Amino acid sequence: MPCDRHAAIRVPDASSQAVRRPSDGLLWTRLAKEKRPGLTREAIVDAAITLADAEGLDAVSIRRVAAALNTRPMSLYSHIQRKDDLFELMTDEAIADIIVPDPLSADWREALWTIAQRTRAVALRHPWIMKARGSWPRLGPNAMRHMEQSLTALAGLDIDRRRKICILRAVDTYTVGHIVTELMEQVMPRREGRSAAEQQQLMQGYLRTLVDTGDFPRIADLGPDLPLLTDHGEAQQRFDEGLEWVLAGIAASLAELPPPTRHPLRRPRADAVEQTSTVEQTSTADLGRPDETGAEEPIRQ
Repeated sequence: MPCDRHAAIRVPDASSQAVRRPSDGLLWTRLAKEKRPGLTREAIVDAAITLADAEGLDAVSIRRVAAALNTRPMSLYSHIQRKDDLFELMTDEAIADIIVPDPLSADWREALWTIAQRTRAVALRHPWIMKARGSWPRLGPNAMRHMEQSLTALAGLDIDRRRKICILRAVDTYTVGHIVTELMEQVMPRREGRSAAEQQQLMQGYLRTLVDTGDFPRIADLGPDLPLLTDHGEAQQRFDEGLEWVLAGIAASLAELPPPTRHPLRRPRADAVEQTSTVEQTSTADLGRPDETGAEEPIRQ
């Protein structure tokens, strides 16, 4: 699949596509149904997201959010009972941007590719979402829409429901793992007080020292390509290549599955029955018989 598909991936601003109504289940059943005048839950969540984007999830507290809204901390508790609820609301708000605008591609690989790309884009824009995932699965309205769309992407596959869930988990595991790796790569040089280039140069020097010992012949065989071990290259390209391999592997495994039985078994041909033993002829005759026109009648199951 060509890489120019990125031109079609447009992750909207955080203010668009969010579903505001609470749904049934856990936190969502505890949310107040009435609209209170003045301060709104939406404003609280938006302020918390802005704070988390700027300073990280650890910076989000009821007191800090209240200060950003120029209100008293106690006023927030009229809308949100605890900080964990706020984190879940923030996460569900961010998930809204993962949802692909209609129409979703009818090709399951293309559809999952697009969903994974949007997941990565949203997570990199809101790095705190990886830390705020907490309990799983998510049951907020946008999380449910995301799950519904993911299952819709696989609706055309003639496989059992368990395999569909396993496919979604495999793609999600790869996507989340890659995102976490990217975020770690961004943070590590800053923690050491170095630039990414300086960190890369330091690791390369150490690798050459190890290779010179002669204890790592396979690594030494890399020769001029030794930097590939530590220089992971352009993140988008790496993500695309890995995602293609994951989807191609899934497609190959599905092609090896035995075709599902769509028709009832029918009685063997008469000449084949004649070659069987008496016992086999008797058991076969019991399974089905020709009708008056000579056509074989399907086995009744």
